[in-house]
Amino acid sequence: MARARAAGSRGRPGWCGRGALLVCVAWTAGWVLAAALLLRAHPGVLSERCTDEKSRRILAALCQDYRGGTLGGDLCEDLCVAGQLRYRRCLYYERGKKVLQADWRGRPVVLKSKEEAFSSFPPLGLLEGQPEAGGQGFPEAELLLLAAGEVKSALGLELAEDGLGRLGLGRRGPRLRGQLASLWALLQQEEFVLLSLLRGRSPHAPPVLGSCGHFYAVEHLAAGSPRLRALFPLDGAARGGRAQARALSGVALSFLDMVRHFEHDFSHRLHLCDVKPENFAIRSDFTVVAIDVDMAFFEPKMREILEQNCTGDEDCNFFDCFSKCDLRVQRCGAQRTNSNLQVVCDKILRHWFSSSRGSPAVSAPLRRQLRAAVLECAAPGAQGAAPRVLAKLRRLLQAALRELREDEP
Repeated sequence: MARARAAGSRGRPGWCGRGALLVCVAWTAGWVLAAALLLRAHPGVLSERCTDEKSRRILAALCQDYRGGTLGGDLCEDLCVAGQLRYRRCLYYERGKKVLQADWRGRPVVLKSKEEAFSSFPPLGLLEGQPEAGGQGFPEAELLLLAAGEVKSALGLELAEDGLGRLGLGRRGPRLRGQLASLWALLQQEEFVLLSLLRGRSPHAPPVLGSCGHFYAVEHLAAGSPRLRALFPLDGAARGGRAQARALSGVALSFLDMVRHFEHDFSHRLHLCDVKPENFAIRSDFTVVAIDVDMAFFEPKMREILEQNCTGDEDCNFFDCFSKCDLRVQRCGAQRTNSNLQVVCDKILRHWFSSSRGSPAVSAPLRRQLRAAVLECAAPGAQGAAPRVLAKLRRLLQAALRELREDEP
C-alpha cells in the first residue's frame, strides 16, 4: 500500500500540472517577448550610465597600455603624449559599446569601441614568441589568412589581398606587437571592418580617421533624433517655409541616392537593418551619412542571419530586415522580403511627406503626388516595384526643388 501510494505520488504531476504547465510556458514566453520588444524599441534600457568620469578612466587605461607597449595605433601619440586628441564628452554607452566625442587637432571626432577594455578582446596568438619589432621571421602570410577569416566572419565576404590592405595590415615600424594586437582587436568589430572597406568608396559612410588600441575615430556629425520636428538638425529647416521644403527635398533625394548606391555599387547588396534617425546624419550639402552601421550587412551575411529556424513569419524578422517562414521545413528563407527603400520610405520619408506635414511652399498637386508615391513606397510587399517607385520619387522630388527655385524672388 505504501509502495502504491509512493508510486501514485510519483505519477501525479507536481505544482505545475499539464494544464498549468501550458499556462506557465505561455506566461514565461509572454514576458520574454515583452522584454525583447522593449529592448528593441528602447535599446538603452539596460545601457550603462554615460559619464565623463568613467569615459576619462577608460581613455587613461588605454594610454597606460600604450605606454606599456601593449597596444598601438596612429592616434595614440596625439591622445596620450602630445595632447592633440582631447576628450570632450560621453555620447553614449550601449550594450558594452562606448562612444565618446573628442577634438582632434581642432576637428570634432567620435571615438568608438564595442568593448570598454582592450583585454576584453581575444589576443592574437601569432604574437607569442615574436620580438617587439617583428623581423624577417614574422608569419605575414598567416596573419593575412587570419584577417581574411575575421572579415569573412564579420561581413560574409571573401577579400583579396588588396582589400585586406585597407584594414592597415601593411603597417610596420616601432611597437609592431602593439600595433598588430590593436589591429586584431579592431578586426573583432564589425563596424570598423565595414567602414574601413567603404573608405573612399562611399559618400554615405564616414571614413575611419585613425585608431588607438581598440578605439577607432570617425568624423563627428550631428545625428538625427525623433524628437526633432524635421528629424535632423538641418540648416534652414527650423525656419519652416521654403527653406525647410528645400532642405527636406534635398535630404530625401540623398536618402534615395544612398539606397541606390548600397543596392548597386558594390559586389554585394548592403542591407540596412536598423533604420532610424539616430543612425544617420546630414552634411551641410544635404548628403545623408550612415553614422552607425552595426546593423548593416552585405548580402552573404544577411542570408546567413535570416536563414534560421521558425514557426511563423514573425520569427524571421531581424529588426528592419524581414524574411518569410517556410512552414514545411520550419526555416526562414535566406532572401530578404522587404528592402532598404521600403524601410526608408516608411520610417523617414513618410514623416515628411504625409498630408499633415506637407510643406505649403510646394504646390498642392505636387504635394499630393509625393504623398501617394511615399505611401506606395512604404507599403509592405512593394519589393518588386522598387525600381519604378524609386524613379518616381526622384522625379517628384526634383520637380519640387525646381518649383521652389523658380518661385524664389
